Amino acid sequence: MAAFMTIGDFSRATRLSAKALRFYHQVGLLEPAAVDPVNSYRLYDAEQIRDARVVQHLRSLDMPVDEIKRVLQAQGQAARRDAITVHLRRMEERLAATRSAVTSLRELLVETPIPIEIRRAPAIEVLILRDTIELPALGGWFEDTRRALWEELERTGIEPTGPLGGLWSTELFLHERGGCALFLPVAETHAPAPAPAGQAAFETLPASWMAVAVHRGSDDTVGQAYAELGSHVADLGGGAAGPIRETYLHGAPTHPGVTEIGWPISEKAVP
Repeated sequence: MAAFMTIGDFSRATRLSAKALRFYHQVGLLEPAAVDPVNSYRLYDAEQIRDARVVQHLRSLDMPVDEIKRVLQAQGQAARRDAITVHLRRMEERLAATRSAVTSLRELLVETPIPIEIRRAPAIEVLILRDTIELPALGGWFEDTRRALWEELERTGIEPTGPLGGLWSTELFLHERGGCALFLPVAETHAPAPAPAGQAAFETLPASWMAVAVHRGSDDTVGQAYAELGSHVADLGGGAAGPIRETYLHGAPTHPGVTEIGWPISEKAVP
């Protein structure tokens, strides 16, 4: 075993202050190899330098103390690597959320009015997949469902007659769980009744009056369009029952593109 190191030498070797070393000792992350019984000085083993560096890097990544303990206790490099990879993935998700918030805040500083049109959306024939989901699962559900719709069209040999669209219930956002759907317009329906949740079916979406706005950008900046639509619909006396209808004219919500948003209104509210 290597000779003990004083806290001063260990601090220089690890670039950790005495304050940090005391804290890591107190929380059980990096306990000294020994404590001098005479003066109570902490003494470290040179073999602890590697653990100290691991702790230092993980703390710089805002990893919680309990998770760092699990990393240090993991047996073998592979187990440690897996534990660190999980945390890095969470950090990447947090970074993406931060970038989205920054983009939205910048948009608030330079708001540009969005034209709103009152329009009667005609009834359309669609291949649709309906489901009830938890709001946090929306991103993954969207990608899986879009893929499933295209696979179903390929299986049937039917060509879509328009761009992808989505239906989003009030409950999905109000209660973080609710109905939603993705659809592709087709020339004609091929089944009289909706399919069970999670299965594609042919339906006719009914005609309805809508307040419509066109958003150009990604999902990070769609908030302004929804805010202006909501304000406009409130001025008209409020919205009608039914889901918001989005039509992805170019691109998808997760990428910059053009999205048409239709907010249902009653015929009485039409100017």
